[in-house]
Amino acid sequence: MDPLERPVWYALNERQNALAVATGVAVRIDPRYGPFAAAADRSEEALLALAATLADADDTIALVEAEPWPVPPGTQVVRTGELLQMVCEEPEVGEPDSRIHRLDQADAPEMAELALATEPGPWGSLTHRYGTFYGIRVNGRLAAMAGQRMLLPGLAEVSAVCTWPEFRGQGMAAALIREVVRGFVARGDTPFLHSYAHNTGAIRLYEKLGFRPTRTMHLTVLARA
Repeated sequence: MDPLERPVWYALNERQNALAVATGVAVRIDPRYGPFAAAADRSEEALLALAATLADADDTIALVEAEPWPVPPGTQVVRTGELLQMVCEEPEVGEPDSRIHRLDQADAPEMAELALATEPGPWGSLTHRYGTFYGIRVNGRLAAMAGQRMLLPGLAEVSAVCTWPEFRGQGMAAALIREVVRGFVARGDTPFLHSYAHNTGAIRLYEKLGFRPTRTMHLTVLARA
């Protein structure tokens, strides 16, 4: 199977298995990184194990699958959505942008503030530790950022691409994506990403940077029933 059809499953069973807090026929990432989870298959055993990864009544897990997934017994659907998965087979990274700086632990509070305000995707207390993140500051303020999320065999995901509204239209997102992709290419990874299917502006930008649609992915957020 193409790992891109089941990115969470492959990420947590291979390159990012150290981030998994549930393993076996169902996997779940440490909730401090995000809500992602996946079952090995659609069997009753796997679905029950997936439901068991929910810690309590306030907890949620997020499935990202190429096909709609059965709702496990004892759970309910909180939200669904369509994601467009895109891959960049021939990246063109260009020259580095002098505005860009690598972000670190000291930047974590501002990173969280930006991500939670602009909602590029789930953000937890340790999301900034998925991998290298880059940012652009304007007058000392973190104006935009982008970084890494899931790692699959030979593939790495661009994620958390976000800019405060007052700084949009200045080429920051494009420059940051190129910087992230430059790192992927250097280690031999092909870049991919997920965009909300309705976010046509972002999709146009990704296409200009060489990303091409591969498939529609199904996002399902679950909680205890």
